[in-house]
Amino acid sequence: MTICADAESGSAPDGSVTTKQLAEVVLPRSELDRIWSPEYLERLARTYWRFLSRISLGLLRVLYTPVSRDIVLIGRPLVLLSFHAPEYDAKAYRGTVTWRIKEGLLVTPRGRGKGMLRISVERPPDHQDGTSGATAADDQITARVSAEVANFYPMIAGWGWFSRIGRVLYRITQLRIHIVVTHAFLRSLARLDLAPSVVGTLRAETAEPEDAVHAMDAAGETAARSESASETRGAGLQRAERANPRGRR
Repeated sequence: MTICADAESGSAPDGSVTTKQLAEVVLPRSELDRIWSPEYLERLARTYWRFLSRISLGLLRVLYTPVSRDIVLIGRPLVLLSFHAPEYDAKAYRGTVTWRIKEGLLVTPRGRGKGMLRISVERPPDHQDGTSGATAADDQITARVSAEVANFYPMIAGWGWFSRIGRVLYRITQLRIHIVVTHAFLRSLARLDLAPSVVGTLRAETAEPEDAVHAMDAAGETAARSESASETRGAGLQRAERANPRGRR
């Protein structure tokens, strides 16, 4: 595992910030083919939340609903960040999972409904062995994994006249902690210990290794439809509960 460079971080005049970190993992092609599927993309997402809980000694927890992921400090009502349900995009050589920010104690009022957290993984296009005409399964291959927070409006940075001070506070506290935690998470991926998904939206039979790239492309379309249907069902349940609060148990 190699961290490619220092975290890229910047801020916009409107107070939003963006941070991105990139790492490279070198592993046998056959091993990457084995896990190159939408199911393992979902497991990668789950691994991030598991890592966050472990490194905080259980103080941070992830609460799952069909339409959201809430990061809480010990429990409600201390919701630090609330995200919409994840959006998966599985392509032949790239997979991404995106959580769009809803609200939370760490977000300014103007930042609600804006910004995102995204984890991406990429692999280079397959090359052909010059003698056999087939891809060598025991080749070493480099996968690139990135973690990015974009268009995020941190509450600690404040707004108005306080923003000049607040941005400095954000950089030396919350941003620094985020970079250290993300750095450690990316390094942990070298073990390929990907946690089973809690929701299991994309769980499916594993593709044969030689078909992994094509399976990722085809299954990605099914994954997107499945996630959309799950979110729609969750929204329907929430509307039903609001309409009939006495029916809740």
